[in-house]
Amino acid sequence: MSSETFQSLRNHFLIAMPRMADSSFAGTLTLICEHSPGGALGIIVNRPTELTLGEIFSQVGIREADECFLSPDAVYSGGPVAVERGFVLHSGPDHWESSLEISQGLQLATSTDILLAMARDEGPDDSLVALGYAGWGSGQLEKELSDNTWLTCKAHQQIIFETPFQRRLDAAAESLGVDLRLLSGQVGHA
Repeated sequence: MSSETFQSLRNHFLIAMPRMADSSFAGTLTLICEHSPGGALGIIVNRPTELTLGEIFSQVGIREADECFLSPDAVYSGGPVAVERGFVLHSGPDHWESSLEISQGLQLATSTDILLAMARDEGPDDSLVALGYAGWGSGQLEKELSDNTWLTCKAHQQIIFETPFQRRLDAAAESLGVDLRLLSGQVGHA
């Protein structure tokens, strides 16, 4: 794909189509954090794990956690790649050691300084902690899009941070005027 025709999907949602066969992505809503001709990186934002943020603080050795802030917030499965690696999607300014700006006011941090701040209840107002990420090699995501595996739409922070995880996929589809329950699981080309 030439760079002249490339269109980045950074700060867009990937909405899994009902016929998605890959169990890693069936029923998922994925935020694309980085997208270039070389590939893409995304975080699934609607698949909580059994882990809590308080347990993550303990696992990474953060002892400074305020006793009243041993957070029961869920940690999400961000995707099937590097599941031992943590990511924090957050609102606000980019002042953590290792952050990637997704859009104005939305960042992805990978350093422990943000977790330390969160343990002290000094972190960002809105955040979502995930283990692992979704990754695509050069041309792979574009191929999946041409195969109608995904719907795409501009990402909305309120869907990530304010909508219950069970509703996030439908809320993203509804932003396009689509009701996923009405889409067939069958594939066809005219």
